[in-house]
Amino acid sequence: MMQSLRAIPATILPKNTINIRLAIVCLASASIGLSMALISIAKLLLVLFGFAALLFLRRTPATDKPLAGLYTPIAVLTVLFAFAISMLWTVAPTADAWGSIAKYGKLILIVLMMLLIHDRREAMYALGAFLLAQVFLLASSWMLFFHLPVPWATSNMALKEYAVFSSYLDQGIMAAVLGAVCWHLRELAPGRFGRHVAVFIAVAASLNVLFVLGGRSGHVVAIALLSLAIMWQLPRKYRAGIVLLPFVLVLLLFFSSTKVRERLTMVKTEVESYVAQTQIRTSSGIRLGLWVSAAQIIGEHPVAGAGIGSWSTEYNRIQRAKNPAHQDIPGNGNPHQEYLQWGVQLGIPGLLLLAGLMLSVLRDSLKMETPYARAAQSALAALAVACLFNSIIYDALIGDFFCVLIGLLLALGLSKATGPVIAAPQREQPT
Repeated sequence: MMQSLRAIPATILPKNTINIRLAIVCLASASIGLSMALISIAKLLLVLFGFAALLFLRRTPATDKPLAGLYTPIAVLTVLFAFAISMLWTVAPTADAWGSIAKYGKLILIVLMMLLIHDRREAMYALGAFLLAQVFLLASSWMLFFHLPVPWATSNMALKEYAVFSSYLDQGIMAAVLGAVCWHLRELAPGRFGRHVAVFIAVAASLNVLFVLGGRSGHVVAIALLSLAIMWQLPRKYRAGIVLLPFVLVLLLFFSSTKVRERLTMVKTEVESYVAQTQIRTSSGIRLGLWVSAAQIIGEHPVAGAGIGSWSTEYNRIQRAKNPAHQDIPGNGNPHQEYLQWGVQLGIPGLLLLAGLMLSVLRDSLKMETPYARAAQSALAALAVACLFNSIIYDALIGDFFCVLIGLLLALGLSKATGPVIAAPQREQPT
């Protein structure tokens, strides 16, 4: 059975040819995490071709209803409708409202990836493009760490923080997800040494997050994904230990990783300073202040929120009431926490909508074979954890990363193989 599973790519990849639709899907998969210019071009092409496919392309009976019976597309469209209808009561300037609509519009990428990928052969091509780009990004970060020349690195954090195109926050989260995807899909890697290469990439990505990059969000995401991976390898009777496992990993990393120890110590110091009001202009202090203001806004608008794009307007209003000399923050800002961001704009229903979107992805992933399901659930878990500390979906690049990847993994796991269907082996240990 293990040999059969490894043979999947060899049996489905050579068939047919790559057409313009699949080329655009592969471009979108490869672009995420690279330069914003490339991401923007790929997104535009994906959106244009996606809507063209809906309107003009002839569909076969097998692809006539590609999204039938799935919860994620319904959840995405419901979320976008809720944000759009909130323009009727938003307190934000029109420019801010439309700007936020555009930012959340990236959620449609999830649906478009599921719509444009017709079978598992195409999904494997797209996954290959994603992995090649992410491995290039990972290798570039390691090269920066070893002080090798990386002339394509454009980040202002390249030399000191080893981020290639964006920030160490984004790159840390992406590397953690890359490691999880390679680990859970390692049996699908083609070639005699494919499985070993996949495991090597998973280990290299995890080490890069925990020992090279300094992003605290990346550290937390990596610890969460490692905990999930270990839990899934354990017999069922030991899985309750998942509650303690993250704390054990944090303790081990505290004494083994200088990066993790420094960042954890910094969080402790910054939080203590914020509580004592001796120093609030720190990374943690600023976040805590923003979260308090966001909670206040939700309390004032619990039923429908203050409307799309309202965070900056409402935050400035609250701060001016406390201090007339307050310097307004620019429009289209965010409280560095996705859950609170949705609560500010849509009230308590917004929090439920975000939870419903994530639960829809989870529910659809439960229909997949084990390796695909675990890869998709790991990406979803990474998103859920990262949203605790940043406005991940709202932000550019990292939001595109998750939308394209989740759509790709759902398409991969839910699509039919072009050859014989091969069930993934169940790796459960006897109870």
